[in-house]
Amino acid sequence: MAGSALMNLGSRALFANYAALQATGNNIANANTKGYSRQTVELEAAGGQFSGAGFFGKGVNVTTVARAHNVFLTREAASSRGFAAADATRSEQLKRLELVFPTGEAGVGHASGQFLNAFVDVASRPQDLAARQVVLGRAADVASRFRAAGRQLDTLQANVNSDLKAAVATVNTLAQRVADINAQITLAQGSGHQPNDLLDLRDQLISDISAQVQVTTIAANDGSMSVFIGGGQRLVLGAEASTLATMSDEYDPAKLRLALSDSSGLHPLPDNLVTGGAVAGLLRFQRVDLADARNLLGQMAVSLAAAVNTQQALGLDLGQPPGAGAPIFGTGRPLVQPSDRNALDASGNPVASYLDATGVRVPSIGLTITDSSRLRASSYEVRPDAGTPGNYLVTRQSDGQQTSVAPGGVIDGFRLDVTGPLPAPGDRFMLHPVGTAALNMQRVLDAPAGIAAASPVTASVAAGNTGTMSVAGVRAASTTLDPTLTATMSFTDDNGAYSWELRDAANTLVSSGTGAWAAGQSIDLNGFELQLNGVPRSGDSVVVAPTVYTSTNNGNARALTDLRDALMVAQPSGSGATITDAYANVMTEVGVRVQSAGISAEMSAAVARDAQASVSEKSGVNLDEEAARLIQYQQSYQAAAKMLQVAQSIFDSLLQVAAR
Repeated sequence: MAGSALMNLGSRALFANYAALQATGNNIANANTKGYSRQTVELEAAGGQFSGAGFFGKGVNVTTVARAHNVFLTREAASSRGFAAADATRSEQLKRLELVFPTGEAGVGHASGQFLNAFVDVASRPQDLAARQVVLGRAADVASRFRAAGRQLDTLQANVNSDLKAAVATVNTLAQRVADINAQITLAQGSGHQPNDLLDLRDQLISDISAQVQVTTIAANDGSMSVFIGGGQRLVLGAEASTLATMSDEYDPAKLRLALSDSSGLHPLPDNLVTGGAVAGLLRFQRVDLADARNLLGQMAVSLAAAVNTQQALGLDLGQPPGAGAPIFGTGRPLVQPSDRNALDASGNPVASYLDATGVRVPSIGLTITDSSRLRASSYEVRPDAGTPGNYLVTRQSDGQQTSVAPGGVIDGFRLDVTGPLPAPGDRFMLHPVGTAALNMQRVLDAPAGIAAASPVTASVAAGNTGTMSVAGVRAASTTLDPTLTATMSFTDDNGAYSWELRDAANTLVSSGTGAWAAGQSIDLNGFELQLNGVPRSGDSVVVAPTVYTSTNNGNARALTDLRDALMVAQPSGSGATITDAYANVMTEVGVRVQSAGISAEMSAAVARDAQASVSEKSGVNLDEEAARLIQYQQSYQAAAKMLQVAQSIFDSLLQVAAR
């Protein structure tokens, strides 16, 4: 009996230490396996057997194989990995966006400045067709660069769409694997032991999902793990996985948004609920950075084109007879996008729409640009104002400012137009006053003679003047100018006071009045601006009459040159900026975003590394420790084997005694 008991002890010890050696060997084998958690054999005493001399132990039992795991650390590592992926993705996209706004001669700002500088030669030689051709060449270059930048933004949008689709496909594959593993874990739970390798694999898959889209998890009593996204939307529930999908944006079919798909169709997920993972970074870049870049670029295109075209229209070209200057640039019509959720009529057409003169169905809500210098780099959401019937609530997307506007009202340099059937309650529209301008910008003037270099009026001083007054320049400043009228300003004292009168071609007095001039100021009359040099004396006069020789007049060319210093681009502060300064501001804005995103990416990556280090410290395999345990369990195994040898020897001795 004694030999049998000792042999039983040795057998148990041998098995227990072999199990420990096996677990240690498995740890060493998986030391570099991603997501693997260190496993440990848990032992317990087999209990004692009573005898007259006390309780004698019966050896050791293997209770289970446990993994080193901390739920909190694992969850934090997955969460921090999601935020790091979001920041890294946005930073990468912003670096690509920065290439759309190059510095130096390759930039839109330099090309715009060169175009306006080209009018200097036209002002010097207004009759020179070669100088005019240079202007047209510069104009074509400006338009080409704006279009190229617009196409680059479209390419970035296409890349975002492609990346979103790839991320969604990855998430769906991972989610289905999590669901399958949930089923396996649930079955394994019946054995009373944890399927460690399956649990490790599931944790790794959930971490991989978090790198694409942030998730939350809830463990169930059956061992399964439910996974949720977008503020509680089910992705995995037990052994069933939902399907993540992409769908067209509510307003713009060229953009994608995230959605969950089920038997009832697609259910969009609000962007603000997708807070982590590469998908969140892509959505934020698409919604904020790319949209801002498109509007900033378009704002510059519209402002430049409108300022040039407006001044061009105030001058006279080299036609026979001379005519008002035709537009040099075209930027297309502002874009209006109705929501795909707007009410439909019985024919399936949006209620708030109508057929225009060309037979194309257009939204009832529209806009007309009234002052390009006040246009903001923003889109605007419009919907009926429930608080003020008949008005419309206009929300500026760049800062969220809301304004109640009546039809025909003007906001930020454009007029809100309502034509045709009125929108139904709940209908919404997105207005893009400048968003598509860069992509559509073209030079529409081809004839060099079409450049309106001449001012429609010419100024001259009387030969009998006694002062030092001379004409510095005169130009049309408003469409109210009537070039058929002749203006005469006669100074009534030496301090700049004057009387004026306007006469028509028949020398009939049209109107008259008085005014005062001071050095550095201009005389504004009949839609023209007259700049003077020197000092007029009482009795001196200056006459502004219709231009006779347009081929030698450079008044409007000088005005076009002066656009270099015109504050034509509205800034967020409410001030204006020149076209070159506006471009510099855009480069600065994009550069700051790139730098900020890079810093955020570095910080979140550091947090993710620290979180993963904490998990590794708790669950990872330390080869030095495992090597020490290997020796420990080897020695214990050898001791147990020696115990069996002793038990065998005792048993043999007992058999020999019994045989006698």
